[in-house]
Amino acid sequence: MTDNTQHIQQGNSFRPQGLATLIGSLPVASHQEGLDLIRRFTPEIPLWPQLPSNLREGMLVQFMEGMVGFQEGDRTFFNTEGDFDSLLLPFFEEFLAVSEAPETLHGSRFSVSRERAGGLYLLKEQIKESPGAVAIKGQITGPFTTLTGLQDQDQRLAYYNPSLREMIVQGLALKGRWQVEFLRDTGLPVIIFIDEPALAGMGSSAFISISREDIAQDLEQVASGIREAGGLAGVHVCANTEWDLLLESSLDVISFDAHGFFNRFITCRDRIITFLDRGGIIAWGIIPTANAEKIDQESTGSLISLWESQAAQLVSDHWTLTDLLKQTLITPSCGTGSLPLALAEKVLTMTSEVSSGLRQKYGLE
Repeated sequence: MTDNTQHIQQGNSFRPQGLATLIGSLPVASHQEGLDLIRRFTPEIPLWPQLPSNLREGMLVQFMEGMVGFQEGDRTFFNTEGDFDSLLLPFFEEFLAVSEAPETLHGSRFSVSRERAGGLYLLKEQIKESPGAVAIKGQITGPFTTLTGLQDQDQRLAYYNPSLREMIVQGLALKGRWQVEFLRDTGLPVIIFIDEPALAGMGSSAFISISREDIAQDLEQVASGIREAGGLAGVHVCANTEWDLLLESSLDVISFDAHGFFNRFITCRDRIITFLDRGGIIAWGIIPTANAEKIDQESTGSLISLWESQAAQLVSDHWTLTDLLKQTLITPSCGTGSLPLALAEKVLTMTSEVSSGLRQKYGLE
């Protein structure tokens, strides 16, 4: 038995039982509006809303507070010239000090401010208004997406600067840990999704020089930060990727676009079964979010049937549909932040109803 298997079997006592949660972004003007929608549609596993309309909450900048050389403005980039190297020393000194004394995370450069994540603070303040909550969810941008989405002053990807890569990976690991510490005061299990849309580009010519081993190592470091604080670490990829890399990792949750990419995911059937056998959770993104046409053509009934037809391909002597549902989260395929509000509400409605319908049908309610 590998260490990864031991972790999931021993450390992951939470079972989702087919409950619903969301991915993160919502097309609303305020965090309060977002939380109101979350409490209405996914009260059992609330999360903190991200607002695409707020530039400070953009995926590539939201978690860069405290990172050396980070500059925002007409152009967002890392400036590695001037005193960059001398400023790295106190960064890594603080990283080591906080790693050895996690109680000092709050107030360190590795915390996330209310200005960057107002929904996170509001969720914690209002969690008592969700009396039926059984877990609480957060999210953080993953290292591969961050490192391949941001550049230095010479327009070179941050990934290819060893100092930037080390700083960002270690910084995200502690920011993930901080988020678990911040949310676990609620007394609920904490699930953190590491958002990695750029993993859809693995193996492409753009990233041909980046090895699978390096990607896995960076992701594992961020996941370890989350787990060290007692949280469950998941990864969310909203397109196709090399699923075997994720399924063979120590992650607790794999979140994928089941509506658009199940045919690619199921090619790793044996690895999916092994992942489930060791206690892994699948966040089944069965409700489409890609465009209005796909959303309009689906209904709660059609999506329940779709989940059943997909899950049936994993049924075996020791995995029934009921067993699979017990280790399933029902989610939209991605965030709804780019949708009109009416369409987003339809997505949220179907997410809630598909979860409830499946749980009723298979005796989990």
